[in-house]
Amino acid sequence: MTKIVIDGKEIEVPDHYTLLQACEEAGAEIPRFCFHERLSIAGNCRMCLVEVKGGPPKPQASCAVGVRDCRPGPNGEPPEVLTKSPMVKKAREGVMEFLLINHPLDCPICDQGGECDLQDQAMAYGIDKNRFAENKRAVEDKYIGPLVRTKMTRCIHCTRCVRFTTEVAGISELGLLGRGEDAEITTYLETAMTSEMQGNVIDLCPVGALTSRPYQDTARPWELTKTESIDVMDAVGSNIRVDARGREVMRIMPRLHEDVNEEWISDKTRFIWDGLRTQRLDRPYVRRRGKLEEASWTEAFDAIGKKVKAVKPEKIGAIGGALSSVEELYALKLFIQSLDSANLDCRAPGSALDPAMAREAYLFNATIAGIEESDALLIVGSNPRQEATVLNSRILKRVKMGNYPVGLIGEAVDLRYDYDHVGTGPDAIKGLLSGKNKFAAKLKRAKKPLIIIGQGALNHKDGKAVLGLLAELAIGTGAIKNDWNGLSILHTDAGRVGGLDIGFVPGRGGKATSAMLGGMDVLFLHGADELDMQKVKGFTIYVGTHGDAGAHRADVILPGSTYTEKSATYVNTEGRVQMTERAAFAPGDAREDWAILRALSAHIGRPLPFDSLPQLRAVLYRDHPHLGVLDEVAASGVGDTKAFASALGATKTAKVSSTAFKSPVVDYFLTNPIARASKVMAECSMLRAGTHRIAAE
Repeated sequence: MTKIVIDGKEIEVPDHYTLLQACEEAGAEIPRFCFHERLSIAGNCRMCLVEVKGGPPKPQASCAVGVRDCRPGPNGEPPEVLTKSPMVKKAREGVMEFLLINHPLDCPICDQGGECDLQDQAMAYGIDKNRFAENKRAVEDKYIGPLVRTKMTRCIHCTRCVRFTTEVAGISELGLLGRGEDAEITTYLETAMTSEMQGNVIDLCPVGALTSRPYQDTARPWELTKTESIDVMDAVGSNIRVDARGREVMRIMPRLHEDVNEEWISDKTRFIWDGLRTQRLDRPYVRRRGKLEEASWTEAFDAIGKKVKAVKPEKIGAIGGALSSVEELYALKLFIQSLDSANLDCRAPGSALDPAMAREAYLFNATIAGIEESDALLIVGSNPRQEATVLNSRILKRVKMGNYPVGLIGEAVDLRYDYDHVGTGPDAIKGLLSGKNKFAAKLKRAKKPLIIIGQGALNHKDGKAVLGLLAELAIGTGAIKNDWNGLSILHTDAGRVGGLDIGFVPGRGGKATSAMLGGMDVLFLHGADELDMQKVKGFTIYVGTHGDAGAHRADVILPGSTYTEKSATYVNTEGRVQMTERAAFAPGDAREDWAILRALSAHIGRPLPFDSLPQLRAVLYRDHPHLGVLDEVAASGVGDTKAFASALGATKTAKVSSTAFKSPVVDYFLTNPIARASKVMAECSMLRAGTHRIAAE
């Protein structure tokens, strides 16, 4: 720790701090444009100038000067920094005057208006006149894809976007060409950006040079109602803010959560919002004479009740979907059990996951933040760049720290960082267990090795054996010990862990997903659209939000609410319990899913034991107390992990195939009904496939 005096106040800070960080620690406000806590230091904008006593007789850029670089006083006094002296005030006014020389000052028509750092700092640190009367420069706007709109005349060359794409997104897609007045930020060949995190440059840009193309010219920030919520596009559980105007969601922004998504979100999370209002199911439907026709709630319930009463309980089943919340699955579980059936499942067909073994058997036990603690990584049957984009950026962050070997078993794909391709299928795991593969030595040398198991491995035909072999490998390499549990399951569906937590799996004598697809007389699909609908037989009831695959196959459709239209609980891949909040209301006659199930149960004479959401949660928390504790991850039970590994009975002699693992995510932009209803996601998908080119403005 180092002592330093800031504006007459003596504080102690770590010696690796910059002056900017030290000043903020002392409570001083330092303006900046180029500096960002999660990016490397550029020192471009010079707005963060301060005066250092005893230093050079000119203002210093506080972001680029370290505390350890400041000289003490003549008698050993701590270095002294001034942030409000006349020299600093005049210097900042001069910097602001230079920044505004070429700025177009088009605030009334700029999408950044009201949220612009340049506006705010010009008011706080600028002056009321400009001495430069020369013509302003003009820069041609660049086409960089369907998500980010450019107005490069506004650019002040802070290079935040350049540093983000290189350091966080992992691909150098933006750069600075030219010098002086001819300098421009560009994608070099004026092509679309390919990163799944490119939308974050919109938040990073301090001047409105990069704004949201889908959101442009639709709303002003002061018109929007802002609601803190949770993302469900993957199982990471990124913290988001949903901005709505009236009944419509207008945009989605990231919220800070250091342990989950830091302050980044994926493009699918950010730009999915137009799919929330298109192709919506807003009234019940009943299939009559082979055609779906509009119906009242009573007519829909009558059709279901008549069919349910006519079949045997063992011929009734329910499958939970990717976006199903805990409350909905719990209500559906109670409803199916009230019909004396044990046929329910929330897993993909053929999944090796079984909550009966231990909770640690299906969690990302190392936690997302724990990736930074690990010192070696093996990825099995997963493409984290497509399945959990924000988590993949955390892996990249750890790779950039150095000395971090990464191995991959599965498809050879671009993960935005280098790795050793260990193999493609289960036989490669046996090679690691036997020590024949060189990467096994890297895992054994590591103090905290991390093994990420994807759904491509767990849904494999040898999934159970694969899980057992990896558990054996984790124990053998020290990935499971008293202070570390590196055996981590990466889920792709937001509703999967919550479903496993409440036991939404077959009961005694019950059938799993694959058996229910063709063996039920009555089948409830709760937002389950990622199934082979050709295999679905019998009378099908679809409870969901969009006219997707499940609705096309259904005999009765009950319209539900999306994650932005209800308060709902989700458990992310690491076991963290989080809750969404209602930002808008569902269209038409659509209702919250738990309320639909409660009304249906009463209609057929099997009423569920709750009449409101608080009552439902009271029953849920009584049966599963950990779900009532928000934003916490329960400590992994190392003993439980070893016990379930032993229970699998896998040995080095277990027979496995060489069939390659395949990621369940085929098209990153079209993974769920909301995404498939989004025009923006469709454009991105076609652009990536090379079948479409959106013309630049």
